[in-house]
Amino acid sequence: MAGSIEVRRLRNTDASDYREIRLEALRTRPDAFGGAYEDERERKVESFADSLAGDPVFGAWRDGALLGIAGFARLQGKESHKGLLWGMYVRDTARGSGAADALVAAVIGHARNEVESLLLAVGVHNEPAQRLYRRHGFVEYGREPHALKVGDVYYDEILMRLELR
Repeated sequence: MAGSIEVRRLRNTDASDYREIRLEALRTRPDAFGGAYEDERERKVESFADSLAGDPVFGAWRDGALLGIAGFARLQGKESHKGLLWGMYVRDTARGSGAADALVAAVIGHARNEVESLLLAVGVHNEPAQRLYRRHGFVEYGREPHALKVGDVYYDEILMRLELR
């Protein structure tokens, strides 16, 4: 029987696993992320390790395998009361395992001690992700047409918010 899912903040020693899953996410779901595979594949493992020293990225692990990731970033200046859930990705083989719920819960738990509200953007076409976020209390507050452009195709995004205080 497979082990339980453990969620923890990624460390610089996880940089190789982080790079691998991040590149997989960008390659397989270019319509879901602002980053581009073509740009990030040039980054060395050390660059990923350096980025893990900043804002937290959480990983869902089972039996030593990284199943998914999700990041948190605090906005700056007059927006520093808000945070951003970004880079959420769970491998196809781990869908339905509870990894996605565990990652979202970890980011929310961290954000509660940092900010008043948590924001995210999700593709209009990504209904499973929308359901995930709604389960955790996020509500839609707007839409951004043509938020992403992959080749000649535009993707609209739903903007969602979770009030933490």
